[in-house]
Amino acid sequence: MGHRTFASFAALGDSFTEGLNDPGPGGEGGPFRGWADRVAERLAALEPEFRYANLAVRGRLLGQVVEQQVPRAVEMRPDLVSLCAGGNDLLRPGCDPDAMARLLAGAVRDLRATGAEVLLFTGVDPRDTPIMRRARGTFAIFYMHVRSIADLYGCRLVDQWSMQGLRDWRAWSEDRLHMNAEGHRLVAAKVCDVLGIECADEWRKRWPPRERVTPGERRREDVRWVREHLGPWVVRRLRGRSSGDGLDPKRPDLGLLDL
Repeated sequence: MGHRTFASFAALGDSFTEGLNDPGPGGEGGPFRGWADRVAERLAALEPEFRYANLAVRGRLLGQVVEQQVPRAVEMRPDLVSLCAGGNDLLRPGCDPDAMARLLAGAVRDLRATGAEVLLFTGVDPRDTPIMRRARGTFAIFYMHVRSIADLYGCRLVDQWSMQGLRDWRAWSEDRLHMNAEGHRLVAAKVCDVLGIECADEWRKRWPPRERVTPGERRREDVRWVREHLGPWVVRRLRGRSSGDGLDPKRPDLGLLDL
């Protein structure tokens, strides 16, 4: 398979695309790396003048991404745009996946009108996640809309729902909301596959067996997760706060990568 090259790439979205919790070269104190940076590094290796922007900010809702990031990407006119948003909306009670889909479709239409290739994502199946699995039907409805939008506008689709390697907790951070470095590596490999770009990594991960966890141990882990991670997240939402308040995108402009 020959290499597909892109001269520029703009990544839009929330914490998933910002790269939480995949530490960059500077370690925990510096900007996160994440799947988008990993893909950009691969694209830069194929195209010497490749330029990359990452406008994603943790905590952003779909409407905020559409309002704040999509117009900037339209202005930039990159060859490739990734748009993954809506996960934070789906975690909120009473969200409307049909209304979300209409908003997403309008954004995709604007991006495709620039001539850019657009990369869309389904999310990971939440059936293994306490609390979140209760909203599995809502998640599924929205991601079926995403698939339809990708088909309607001729977008590339990264289907994380079918990635069995992401169903293992070893691909996730302790908060169970953000992937760790291994999870981001798997997603980057899947994106490269969808784009037709050769990649040394394989997204079809088969994890080795792990120690059996008793039901009691699992319940204790779930209680600790609710106390340490889910509870603080809910409190922030009730107070109208976000983990991304006051944060700017890590790469607000198209620029060359230092490899």
